[in-house]
Amino acid sequence: MFTGIIQAVGKINAIQPVGGDVRLTVASGKLDMSDVALGDSIATNGVCLTVVEFSDSHYVADLSSETLKRSGFASYQIGQRVNLEKAMLASTRFGGHIVSGHVDGVGQVLSIQSTARAVEIWIQAPDELAKYIAEKGSITVDGVSLTVNDVDGARFKLTLVPHTLKETNIGDYQSGTKVNLEVDVVARYLERLLLGEKAAEPGPGKDISLAFLAEHGYLNNGRR
Repeated sequence: MFTGIIQAVGKINAIQPVGGDVRLTVASGKLDMSDVALGDSIATNGVCLTVVEFSDSHYVADLSSETLKRSGFASYQIGQRVNLEKAMLASTRFGGHIVSGHVDGVGQVLSIQSTARAVEIWIQAPDELAKYIAEKGSITVDGVSLTVNDVDGARFKLTLVPHTLKETNIGDYQSGTKVNLEVDVVARYLERLLLGEKAAEPGPGKDISLAFLAEHGYLNNGRR
């Protein structure tokens, strides 16, 4: 479990194909590796990765085909900067929101505009994630816990202060940059909960829709 408060910015040192998967070596930058052990989790650009080798200055993790399919790692290159966060402790200050490190999809930066000392960024999310993104709600972008300040369909706006730009890789973003997105875990569980007993039914057609909500009394269909 993570909080989305980035502890360091690392850099990809090596990408090695291994039996259909990928082994990744990440330079850990200023991340404190003194308490890291084999099997620990480090969120790397928002993806929870298991440490299989490490030193004071780097760690190695394996990426499965599922991770490559669900995240932007398939297009990452050697030298790319990545946001790093070690798994939280029970004593950790909870400065962000609940982040699982399980990426829901890949978004794309649409525009970047300065406003005073802050920066506004519009991001296009996959259509299927739009229902989970709410104004003033939380979203994780490349592992960073951020507040959604505006929503337009599957597009959403972020407003970033100088500290966030300095301490993460978001300062590297350009129009067209692909980003890992994780929606608020509470929204995902609420959707599943609303399905009730239908959640146990196999097969397609289990998504929440307006028709489903009306059928089960969550909408009044215009009745007063």
